[in-house]
Amino acid sequence: MQLPDFIKNFPALDIPFPEDVVTSHAIQSDAGLVVFFDFQKDFVLPPHAHLAQWGTVLDGEIEFTIDGETKTLGPGAIYDIPSGAEHGAVIKAGTKVIDVFEEAHRYPVKG
Repeated sequence: MQLPDFIKNFPALDIPFPEDVVTSHAIQSDAGLVVFFDFQKDFVLPPHAHLAQWGTVLDGEIEFTIDGETKTLGPGAIYDIPSGAEHGAVIKAGTKVIDVFEEAHRYPVKG
């Protein structure tokens, strides 16, 4: 699955991961942050916590651990991470997700 060009034209985020591993395209407002993540390589997201996050898998596979419960999620799966819940993931190359963060400035927009 390819993202449409108009989404690829959304600004990238300054995320703490190499661009050859994951790219981002985001819409940011004072109310929250919507991010399209595209993983080119397998990636391990270490356990961490922040304000609430909601997401859906568009393509690929994620092994998500949220508050100690591990599930494997594929296309169409939805995840809802409550504020303060520790979570981490193993994400396969080729995975695409949409993440919506309660925290509007979770990651700064590049440029």
